[in-house]
Amino acid sequence: MNKRENIVANMDRPMVVIYLLLLFMGWANIYSAAYSADHPNLFDTSMEYGNQSVWIVICLVMGSALMMVRGDFIKDMAIPAYAFVLLLLVLVPLIGTEIGGNKNWLQIGPVRIQPSEFAKFTTALVLTHYLSGLKSFSGLRSRLTATLIIVAPVGLILLGKDVGTALTFGAFILVLYREGLSGNILLLAIGVLILAILSLILRETMFHIPFVDKPVTGQYFLIGLIGLACLLAFYVVSRFVLKRLRRRLYGFIAFTLIGSAVFISGFDFVFQNLLSERHRTRINVTLGLLDDPQGLGYNAAQSKTAIGSGGLIGKGYLQGTFTKYKYVPEQQTDFIFCTVGEEWGFLGTTLIVALFGALILRCIQVGERQRSRFTRIYAYCVASIFFLHLMINVGMAIGLAPVIGIPLPFFSYGGSSLISFTILLGILVRMDAERLSQLR
Repeated sequence: MNKRENIVANMDRPMVVIYLLLLFMGWANIYSAAYSADHPNLFDTSMEYGNQSVWIVICLVMGSALMMVRGDFIKDMAIPAYAFVLLLLVLVPLIGTEIGGNKNWLQIGPVRIQPSEFAKFTTALVLTHYLSGLKSFSGLRSRLTATLIIVAPVGLILLGKDVGTALTFGAFILVLYREGLSGNILLLAIGVLILAILSLILRETMFHIPFVDKPVTGQYFLIGLIGLACLLAFYVVSRFVLKRLRRRLYGFIAFTLIGSAVFISGFDFVFQNLLSERHRTRINVTLGLLDDPQGLGYNAAQSKTAIGSGGLIGKGYLQGTFTKYKYVPEQQTDFIFCTVGEEWGFLGTTLIVALFGALILRCIQVGERQRSRFTRIYAYCVASIFFLHLMINVGMAIGLAPVIGIPLPFFSYGGSSLISFTILLGILVRMDAERLSQLR
């Protein structure tokens, strides 16, 4: 076997080592978060850490099996796998099992699976398959098709009221940007996010305007401010910009004013009528608009306290009082990061974030060294998904993001997410191992 065909020799060892470190560090933290003195055995399958050990073995076997699958087969199976997962997502609202207010599980005998987790890597594969076959990503048709590939699973996931998982598909906008999507789209997305936050913050505020009899709501006041800014921009353009550029800038100003007014009004309707009370409360708690320490704000408040109590070096493994006495609900799943903070302290959390950062950067480096456009695009999909999960989960734990149920890869308890992230990364490792023989 020559060097080009030797998969083991060409395997990216830094990526594999980081994966294994995160995998077993996550298992150790699940053991601590769910520890029971009556069940101290690490492999006791009546406890979460015992079940996680089973999933870890399955993931290691699956990862090893992926190394024996040719890249061409993975490409050929992208669309069938994507279609199969979409079918599972259709079945979830019909026959799915509801857990924690979200109906996004399918019960198959004694095993529960979460199809939305598998939708991440199948969507990444199909999006990669489509983009790698394009000569250019500048046309409207190609952009609409790519958007449809992403939106299709998102719409089905939202039927199960799993808003958190649906939001993670926003990671793919970074991939589209890398492939030629205008930076103006990213600026527009940031502007929309800022408008949404300001609209929520000012929603209950009343403003008294001079020469106006009745006070106006904060949202109308915000529209008025945008209108004044547009008038000022109109004046500046009229006085100081060349005539040949004015028409385009006038159109941009008009679009900003009308678009902002429509968005603010429409967003208020969506927030009040389409989001559940639980999600509205969590967003309001995160923005500081509602104090609910004993209700939906309890998890986040306890999590911040647990992380803060860890100090610089932490209380020691299995010594966390918040962890030991279960003060933080869902600590082995969504809030596993607070176990790290309490027991390992600031240095421990910095190490974990650094390892994830190294994994994300390694994915990008691996992508940039490819001959194959397919592998390069897929590498950016993997990096973007890990990046968004890390930012949201850590943000939830420290109170900077609403609690929307996003797992921390390899750390949060759960078979579906662990298998999904393993396959996501394993495919990249396998495709990269073929880089010396790939042509496109």
